[in-house]
Amino acid sequence: MSLDELRLYIAAYSPVLMFLVIFLVFYFMVYRPQKAEKARRDDMLKNLHKGNKVMTLGGLYGEIVSLDGDTLEIKLADKVVVKAARSAVSVNLSQGKSGQEIPGPSERLVEHQIEEQKESLQ
Repeated sequence: MSLDELRLYIAAYSPVLMFLVIFLVFYFMVYRPQKAEKARRDDMLKNLHKGNKVMTLGGLYGEIVSLDGDTLEIKLADKVVVKAARSAVSVNLSQGKSGQEIPGPSERLVEHQIEEQKESLQ
């Protein structure tokens, strides 16, 4: 195969190769992470239980007092109960460390202080 034939071959298939590269980038950068996030969220919604502390998509914090299929009732404060769709729950704050639990500033401070005490004892 001569150099001219090789150039012709590359020129003929370069659009196909470019399309393949774009598809692979799209698949690994967009589709797979989105699919994994959806699976994590579906698992979190499926494992909601009475007594879980949750945050809704609207930013309301409360505790689940009852579940009925795709709806749930969330206690926001004394004598304040809101009925919401199960899909309206954004974060389950009662989940263990393996879930999407995000420690607040005071929890991070306590963890930092514990680490400092461990280091000072060594």
